[in-house]
Amino acid sequence: MSGFEQTTADQAPNPTKYRLKKTVVLVGMMGAGKTAVGRALAAKLGVPFLDSDHEIETAANLTVPEIFERDGEPFFRKRESEVIARLLDEEPGILSTGGGAFLAQVNRENISEKGVSVWLDADLDLLWNRVRHKASRPLLRTSNPRATLAGIFKDRVPIYKLADISVSCQPSLSIDAMANRVIQTLLSRPDVLENNDA
Repeated sequence: MSGFEQTTADQAPNPTKYRLKKTVVLVGMMGAGKTAVGRALAAKLGVPFLDSDHEIETAANLTVPEIFERDGEPFFRKRESEVIARLLDEEPGILSTGGGAFLAQVNRENISEKGVSVWLDADLDLLWNRVRHKASRPLLRTSNPRATLAGIFKDRVPIYKLADISVSCQPSLSIDAMANRVIQTLLSRPDVLENNDA
């Protein structure tokens, strides 16, 4: 029995082997996997995971769709910028942001100054397959959600391309494999992530 426990421990990720020097801010379209990949990434690096939408919901005691409906998108975006600025001042971790967060210049400047932006680059088909059955996307509550998503994609991709780092998403990659891909990419930036074992 103890032999099995030893084997399991040997295979477990060793977060202490990495040192994250600044907060990694995941940006990209709804459905790109920012929250799921972000959680896996934080676990692998042994750092906190933060989600700007979750922080806003907790503070407002409302869901994001409810905030959109009650207060409108401009109000939501203002709260979002405040939350992102606050979270960037905390200890380095992984921060997942809403799909529209990176569009605001103030957020891009804050992220660039205090952290590093990583664009999870997923194509339209992959995004649609992931979001089509979810009712939690206020921007897709239209008569033709696929066309709406395509329009948002077309408008936002040029801005996502301004991110410091981009990591390509593939349908065949698991959440775990995507997190590993992000880590490998971050290791090319010693100002962001160091491998203490290297």
